[in-house]
Amino acid sequence: MDKYDCLKLENQICFPLYVAAKEVVRKYKPFLDELDLTYTQYIAMMVIWQEKKLHVTELGKRLYLDTGTISPLIRKLREKNYITLSRDKEDERVQIIEITKDGEELRDRAVSVPLAMQKNNCVNLTVEEAIALKKTLEKIIGIKQ
Repeated sequence: MDKYDCLKLENQICFPLYVAAKEVVRKYKPFLDELDLTYTQYIAMMVIWQEKKLHVTELGKRLYLDTGTISPLIRKLREKNYITLSRDKEDERVQIIEITKDGEELRDRAVSVPLAMQKNNCVNLTVEEAIALKKTLEKIIGIKQ
């Protein structure tokens, strides 16, 4: 075995993960275009739909996004009138995201996205394979199971 084998692309786990992630996001794109959302906006809205109201820092933690990424994301969602942003009355440094009526209405339209992904077999995995992959990926990123 050559000492440089570790540098071959085909020996990397990071490369197929990277390509798979890009491919899945690419397959979401036509469905998200109908909602005028990017993939990052879509996953942010998933958290906001679930929580209704949360701190900006909590959204960043849930999505594994830093401040430089979360700020423009929030700005775009505010421009689309899906969320409001306010300061916490007890701590002015804390910003609070809250879903709007338009944001709630978007949820009704967004229900079609996972159904379309499934119907079009966009990931091409069995249910069992998808569950096993999800558990493996959660292990890699440190989500407790």
